[in-house]
Amino acid sequence: MGLVAHLSALVTIGPLIMWLIHKDKPERAFVTEHSKEALNFVITLWIIMIGVFIISAILGFIPVLGWIAAILIWLAMMAVGIAAFVFIILAAIAANKGNEYRYPFALRLIA
Repeated sequence: MGLVAHLSALVTIGPLIMWLIHKDKPERAFVTEHSKEALNFVITLWIIMIGVFIISAILGFIPVLGWIAAILIWLAMMAVGIAAFVFIILAAIAANKGNEYRYPFALRLIA
């Protein structure tokens, strides 16, 4: 189930559902921790995406240099998306082996 908690991050709302289902069950502490970690990672990604969208929208109104900057920012976001996919797969593999996994750049908003 820890593996499912991490892979459900690909659906965005999956870790939240997993965490809400298992958070009050002490015998499911492993699943709760992994779903909480995946949820924190998804929230971090959403914060980054919203920030990038706002910055790119503002830069889009600046002719030429702003457009180039916005394109470069979006290319960087594509790289972040690929890295996020890799981290989710690594987390799922670690959970499948029974190990704890902490995402490298996730904000710990859900404690």
